[in-house]
Amino acid sequence: MSTEVNPIPYRETVRESIRANGAFDGTYVAMNTLATMIACYGLFENSPAVIIGAMIVAMLLGPIAAVGLALVDSDAALLRKSLLALAGGAGGVMLTAFVLGWLHRDVPITDEIMARTAPNFMDLMIALAGGAAGAIAAVTPRISLSLVGVAIATALVPPLSSCSLLLARGEYKLAGGAFLLAFTNMVAIQLAFSAVLWLNGFRRVSAVAGLQLGTFLKRNAVSIALLVVLAVVLASNLNRLIANEVFKESVEGVLRETINRSPGNYVVDVRFKQAGETALVLAVVRGPHPPTPQEVAALESRLPSPPRAGKTELRVRFVETLTITRGGETTDMGGATEPLTRALP
Repeated sequence: MSTEVNPIPYRETVRESIRANGAFDGTYVAMNTLATMIACYGLFENSPAVIIGAMIVAMLLGPIAAVGLALVDSDAALLRKSLLALAGGAGGVMLTAFVLGWLHRDVPITDEIMARTAPNFMDLMIALAGGAAGAIAAVTPRISLSLVGVAIATALVPPLSSCSLLLARGEYKLAGGAFLLAFTNMVAIQLAFSAVLWLNGFRRVSAVAGLQLGTFLKRNAVSIALLVVLAVVLASNLNRLIANEVFKESVEGVLRETINRSPGNYVVDVRFKQAGETALVLAVVRGPHPPTPQEVAALESRLPSPPRAGKTELRVRFVETLTITRGGETTDMGGATEPLTRALP
């Protein structure tokens, strides 16, 4: 006797579950509000563990899954309902985060907030994989959808919260980057959900007529078009990020190789700042002999050009270092010292 589960009743059960999880009600609002509060304070504390833990109560995945199902089933009513639920949930997250950001304007912008302001192509790939994982969990009985939902929700509430926290501080450009990350994740997760559901036979309206790939592409044309545009933008961001990292590593390499060659002198820290079209290189150097302006100019001429059009300007903050012995202070670091000029080829 066959023990296989009849796929038709099971698909109906999955449909009803997705519909229920995509509803906009008091529980949905309350859980997303609580998730936002926990996420915001995790962002304030710069704590990845708190941010991830906050997502246990987030419910933004439900409406996105419902949008995916609505497009596969060509269900206009469900599509409107789930889009409104998603917009309401995202709006509630942003409003809650904005209030908290305004109340805590004195809290510095942390690395966890900044990490969500520069999305790139890798973030798009992560969102697609996460959406596919969530959809597979939704249609597979032995996988817990809640666990996958938590993992996917981490890509939604933190960037939306970061966006509003930055808006509360007037950092509009950074806020735009955080919102772009959240929007990218929503589109990618929805499209991945639609694709997995379609491949698993969720084709209620067109099952009778026979569903072709063209039908699926037509129903998801908006999502696909948005994804293509986002992919181009994020790929450009990734290329720019890689170019900036290569530039920074090259600059640091030249500085350390040259300055550390001068006995007693060494590079403590190198930071970068953009001032218009000029890439400022701020180097902290310790040692017994400060470099002269001529030596700084000679070293600056050896630095690579920034990835974008412009020039590189070197600024050295020198901290004199003395060696103290029982006989008194000395600049002798254990060997003959020489000016930086001799370290320049």
